[in-house]
Amino acid sequence: MSTADWVLHVDLDQFIAAVEIARHPELRGRPVVVGGTGDPTQRGVVATASYEARECGVHSGMPLRTAARRCPDAVFVASDASAYEEVSERVMAVLREFPVVVEVAGWDEAFLGVGTDDPEALAREVRRAVADRTGLSCAVGIGDNKHTAKLATGFAKPGGVYRLTRHNWVDVMGERPPDALWGVGARTRDRLAEHGITTVGELAAADPGELAAEFGPTLGPYFRVLAHGMGDREVTATPYVPKSRSRETTFQHNVHDPGELRAHLARLVERVADDVAAEGRPAARVAVKVRFAPFVTRTRSVTLPSPTMDVEVLSRAAEEVFGRFTVDRPVRLLGVRAEFGRE
Repeated sequence: MSTADWVLHVDLDQFIAAVEIARHPELRGRPVVVGGTGDPTQRGVVATASYEARECGVHSGMPLRTAARRCPDAVFVASDASAYEEVSERVMAVLREFPVVVEVAGWDEAFLGVGTDDPEALAREVRRAVADRTGLSCAVGIGDNKHTAKLATGFAKPGGVYRLTRHNWVDVMGERPPDALWGVGARTRDRLAEHGITTVGELAAADPGELAAEFGPTLGPYFRVLAHGMGDREVTATPYVPKSRSRETTFQHNVHDPGELRAHLARLVERVADDVAAEGRPAARVAVKVRFAPFVTRTRSVTLPSPTMDVEVLSRAAEEVFGRFTVDRPVRLLGVRAEFGRE
């Protein structure tokens, strides 16, 4: 194939859990479950789980209480969307340094439109750059369209590289169940099984008219297209527009004194204000994050009367928000975030 036809899919391994482990190295090697407020006695679901927790049967979308029963030794950590967004932006910035088109598909994944005669070599370079610059591991799938690249990443995880194209499609996918395809779920799989279609190969050979009768004139034939390994080849650049700027500090020793915390808060606000000014866009909202020992995180925020880059206004807002916290436990992390308004 020509050197401009490759699609790479970059998928960060256990992304949310990996971010938390990077922030708290003492959790490395332990079963970590991220979700809700980090309290498994309260309602909430698992956002992600480390590989160690997954070995106990914990998976995304599972109630936290169920996760606690399945993995009694797990460490539960509150979700922190702003932190994941910030790390994601750093990863995407690394990808944009390569001579590729980057289409962001989520916090932890992106498609790359690539012109190269050695996609494996480029994939390995991407993996090394992401690891060196962010400390995170990623898998890279190589395909001749987005569909095959996305599926290839599943074979590459964790931390590997895999190529799936029309040349090895039948050997790799032919005997797998239809829900192995990107876009085919368990319900569709069961409905296909009622018609004697239990593999990707059988779906590829199915009569388009019968599929249309069962699933509709658009969706039915589309499933057959997927079973042939076809898909969208166009990778569209996603513009990078940060939604916020944030700074935080994790204390080497837990801090109890509110006065000391306010001093740290003031320094964080100054750094955030510098970031906002460098961005050249006024902040519309200010948030303060406090992580109490051991891993309970609380975030409060306030909308500013009008968007601003004024450090004095940002400081007063951060002080106001911090005043809403009841600091009755040791604090291990303090953070400030300035959110930009919609443009």
